Amino acid sequence: MSQTIFDIRAIMGMLAHRSPFLLVDKVIAYDKGKSLTAIKNVTYNVPTMPGVLILEALAQTCGLLTSQETGIKPESGVIFYFAGIDNARFKRIVVPGDQLTLDVAIDKIKRNLWRFKTKATVDGELACEADLMCVFKRPPEVEAGASADEKSGE
Repeated sequence: MSQTIFDIRAIMGMLAHRSPFLLVDKVIAYDKGKSLTAIKNVTYNVPTMPGVLILEALAQTCGLLTSQETGIKPESGVIFYFAGIDNARFKRIVVPGDQLTLDVAIDKIKRNLWRFKTKATVDGELACEADLMCVFKRPPEVEAGASADEKSGE
């Protein structure tokens, strides 16, 4: 049995996603400055978990790692956007009852662009692997508010 490092309540404090779009159930490992491992329990909602949702679960896991590394939370107004996917490969069908183990590791950070090496496994068998890129941005309405505050001296 794997140890829970962050439960669903803590995850919801780090990501803006909510059900049915929140695709990470718990975090079981965190190595500061390096990697994070999370779990997604696949439910009966679909006969197979689409590859795009596996990639989204991996991206959300990257978001959790970035939140831990930077301290950025959803209420800050800064959003972590998906910027790219390279070398995505799907190796196994994922079905209800499977437990996806989501492993993400920081590959490279350049300014606000983060690159991760990711993989999703079921019982140790590779289901998906990909290089994911994400970027920090303020949404336009937050950026406009920040500019107005800066001009007024706040």
